[in-house]
Amino acid sequence: MAGQLKEVRNRIKSVQSTQQITKAMKMVSAAKLRRAQDSITQMRPYARKLQEMLSNIVSSIEGGMTMALAEERTVEKVLLIVVTSDRGLCGGYNANLIKLTKSTIAEKYEAQWKKGNVAIWNIGKKGFEGLNKSGYKTDATFKDIYLHLNFEAVQEAAQAAMKAFENKEFDAIEIIYSEFKNAATQEYTAERFLPIPKVNKVAGKKKSDFIFEPAKEELIAELMPKILNTQLFKAVLDGSASEHGARMTAMDKASENANELLKSLKISYNRARQAAITTELTEIVSGAAALQG
Repeated sequence: MAGQLKEVRNRIKSVQSTQQITKAMKMVSAAKLRRAQDSITQMRPYARKLQEMLSNIVSSIEGGMTMALAEERTVEKVLLIVVTSDRGLCGGYNANLIKLTKSTIAEKYEAQWKKGNVAIWNIGKKGFEGLNKSGYKTDATFKDIYLHLNFEAVQEAAQAAMKAFENKEFDAIEIIYSEFKNAATQEYTAERFLPIPKVNKVAGKKKSDFIFEPAKEELIAELMPKILNTQLFKAVLDGSASEHGARMTAMDKASENANELLKSLKISYNRARQAAITTELTEIVSGAAALQG
């Protein structure tokens, strides 16, 4: 009986220690989430407006002008830029992104995959490790971006992707990431990066009329790479906020589960202690009765 009580006490201490860790991790994630949320909230309207403007310009241009980054080609070779996190303990965040990557390949690029023409660039260690173990063709060049997250580091990855597309190493490039909604909600999405998508023409809608200054070719050549850099940076900031939100939620649930487990263990401990006291009293009474007899 004494051994059973000791075992329950040890389990209670272990759960309490774990609960302290989960509460601390929740507080750290909450602090990081506030900063990440501020960054993506400020960045998102700007990035979306730039992307909309770029798509409108690409859609409005007619004639003999060629744009390498908007060239529609038969999709033979595909690149997926997968944005995950460096650390775990954030619920199903990384697992859902890996699952979306696999389903995107299976549903959209199965023929290219069978030919070995689907490449994956990872931003974040967890995606690299998970996809690499599953036998996918992964590249670790940019997986450590989160160690020093800034625009310049993400711009390097975006420029490498643009150069590869222009050199026809890939015919289509997509970004797979989690769009941050709030601390408890993330929307896992696959977004087209290259070629630059055109706006769908609506019947009866007047075509946008742009006045270009300086020359059209010069402006577009300067504008396209900058907007694409911003698009990838927004996806990485979305991923950062989503990670911290998912981890904060997961640690909050873990702390709640620890509370429930502690209640159950304390009930078990009290029952075992009462049983031990009852046994001891029974033995005392039995001994006293034997002496009197």
